[in-house]
Amino acid sequence: MSRVHFDNLDCKILKMLSGNARKPFLEVARECNVSGAAVHQRVQKLTQQGVIRGFETLINPSSVGYDTCAYIGIFLTEPSAFDAVMDGVKQIPEVVECHCTTGKYDLLLKLYARNNQHLLHIIREKLQNISSARTETLISFKEEFKRQMPIEDI
Repeated sequence: MSRVHFDNLDCKILKMLSGNARKPFLEVARECNVSGAAVHQRVQKLTQQGVIRGFETLINPSSVGYDTCAYIGIFLTEPSAFDAVMDGVKQIPEVVECHCTTGKYDLLLKLYARNNQHLLHIIREKLQNISSARTETLISFKEEFKRQMPIEDI
């Protein structure tokens, strides 16, 4: 994807919506001194360009019974197994992120499990059955913060 160029209105809209995706377009329009239709059109344009990938509801994992957050690094023993491993990882609903990386791991997964026993089950019964890949697991004790990327510098 080529880099998109933004004007001041695009930047203001992105900044406001990244801070609160549920902010009504009319409220964004008032703060930007434009019409609601102008904001709606800009958001559609930014979505079509792939700048805005969607709006999501963030659920607190522990509130729905998922108390363990883990990062699992996968070492592929055979690079040709990449597609099969990816297909398998996509079938594990507890995996919420998957990144292809440089360095130590070929893939880095983020997942949520109900508890450590459930995590062990996911590793042994789901991940290790995907391929002969080796894994390394890091458990997160607590997420200190999570934020959107800075909008000021675009």
